[in-house]
Amino acid sequence: MRKSLCLLWLAALPLAVQAAPPSDDSLRTLFEATKAESLMDSIYGSLESSLRQAMQQASAGRTLTPEQQKVLDLAPQRLSTVMRTELSWARLLPMQMAIYRETFTQEEVDGLIAFYRSPVGRSFVDKMPLATQRAMAATQTHVQQAMPRIKAAMDEVLSEAKLAQPR
Repeated sequence: MRKSLCLLWLAALPLAVQAAPPSDDSLRTLFEATKAESLMDSIYGSLESSLRQAMQQASAGRTLTPEQQKVLDLAPQRLSTVMRTELSWARLLPMQMAIYRETFTQEEVDGLIAFYRSPVGRSFVDKMPLATQRAMAATQTHVQQAMPRIKAAMDEVLSEAKLAQPR
């Protein structure tokens, strides 16, 4: 009985070793290789202009008092400052490390590090912000073009549910 338990333990050992969670050092190395912190910084760079555009769209067609306009003009900067603080890399890093530790094995992290340190991996990291920016712009344009159809479908659903606003 004892011998079979030892054999079972020895047979399971490679699986346990293979499924080892990644170390904090390897996760930090991966985040450095993927330039995760600078990616977050680039997101913040476009955040304020996106917020400014959203505020302009929200107030389009409305007559605002000078005081209201001043508040709306300052809002993107204020919101961006709060988001930079609340979503700073220093605050997100422990959460990201926990997520990666729960999701990836050490072997997988080692493979990712090797990829992101390769020429193709470095190129991917360098070009990903631009690809993401282009994808977001294209998606935003697509959503704006689809908005009349989306609104019409929503109006139809609300009408069928007898929740439409009386005109």
